[in-house]
Amino acid sequence: MDEIQIQRTPGSGADVSILTLNGPLTMATLFDFQTALREPGLKSTIIDFSGVPYIDSAGLGVVLSHWAHTQRNGTKFAVVAMSEKVRVLLAMTKVDTLLPIFPTAADAERSFANGASA
Repeated sequence: MDEIQIQRTPGSGADVSILTLNGPLTMATLFDFQTALREPGLKSTIIDFSGVPYIDSAGLGVVLSHWAHTQRNGTKFAVVAMSEKVRVLLAMTKVDTLLPIFPTAADAERSFANGASA
C-alpha cells in the first residue's frame, strides 16, 4: 500500500506553513494529507510537491478543496516543485489555470510578501 509522509515547517513569513509531501497523493493516502491540512494554526499554505511522483483525481480534489478553503478565508495558497507527471495532470484538467504554481517555496513566499492574491 502507498504511503505519504508530510512534513510541516514554518515559512519565512508570518502565518505561512510549508507542507512538504513525500509519496504519491492518492485515494489511499489523502486522509493523512487532509488531517495535515486541518491542523490548528494552519493559515497561508505552500504545498511542496517535490517528493510526489504522481497524484490521482482524489488527491487533486483535496488540493482543490484546500485552495477553495483558503479563498473563502482570505489566506494565501501556492503549490511548488511539481514533477512532470503532476504538471501534466494539472495541465490536462486545466487546474494549472486556477492554482498559483511556483518553481520553489521561496518564489511562492515572495509572491505572498508582495501581496499577490492566491
